[in-house]
Amino acid sequence: MEFCPKCGAVLVQKKKNDGCPRCSYSTKGRVKIKTSEKVDEKKQVAVVSEKDTQVHPIVTETCKKCGHDKVYFWTVQTRAGDESETKFFKCVKCDHTWRDYR
Repeated sequence: MEFCPKCGAVLVQKKKNDGCPRCSYSTKGRVKIKTSEKVDEKKQVAVVSEKDTQVHPIVTETCKKCGHDKVYFWTVQTRAGDESETKFFKCVKCDHTWRDYR
């Protein structure tokens, strides 16, 4: 980017050459714009598997698919605010997931 030596404005492209939009200064030739960018190496991001991120509490409930007696559970407000929240269960052994509307 080039600036006018008289008033300091940015030179713009005109028909034959580049000139200042504020004063009558114009260049003898075209202004060449050079750009550069420094790119740093990105740090590597650790990949966490889905099994490692399970932080749900484990309760005693029988899985309807495999019969195992330990399941994760969590609650979500899926309906209106004045209604009870929905409980979700996920079997520790077979990962079967179901919900309970009680």
